Amino acid sequence: MSRINRVTTETGDQGTTSLATGRRVSKTAPIITALGSVDELSSLLGVLRNQGSQALATELETVQQVLFDLGAILAMEGQYQPQGLAERIDALKAATEASNAELPPLKEFVIPGTNQANAQCHLCRTVCRRAESNVWAVLETKTDLADEATNNLQLAGRYLNRLSDYLFVQARKLSDTPEEPQWQGPRSN
Repeated sequence: MSRINRVTTETGDQGTTSLATGRRVSKTAPIITALGSVDELSSLLGVLRNQGSQALATELETVQQVLFDLGAILAMEGQYQPQGLAERIDALKAATEASNAELPPLKEFVIPGTNQANAQCHLCRTVCRRAESNVWAVLETKTDLADEATNNLQLAGRYLNRLSDYLFVQARKLSDTPEEPQWQGPRSN
């Protein structure tokens, strides 16, 4: 069974759209903003998948699957609960910590752009941070959610928080310079 049988529906021509719950909302509603950010992140990760190693590409394909789960959580206003999301959060944290252990410690903020893959990964990281903020904004504006819906949206925010950490570490691993350029900010005397 096909879920999408028509691309052009013209139902949004007045500035509203339907959520998967059937409720129509403004295209500027926080939940639509969050959906758009998660979708944008998945698309940017698709670009990154074609620039890094095969191992990273495989990991990012899994991340993209989870991002579709997060989109479903949003589209269902928290009423969708993907299996194993809490475990995926823990796995992402473990992968981040393992990768970070291979890298030299930082003294300052990293400047993105040592190569195309590094720059793309940092772009994904920043969009991920925005998507996370957008998800938390949904929770701030929704006061009528059931506890389970709130929990599912919070899990989405937590996943995006861990994902941005993961992407930061992966960007560092993708750097092709022995000394990553770092911010030359204030120096203590």
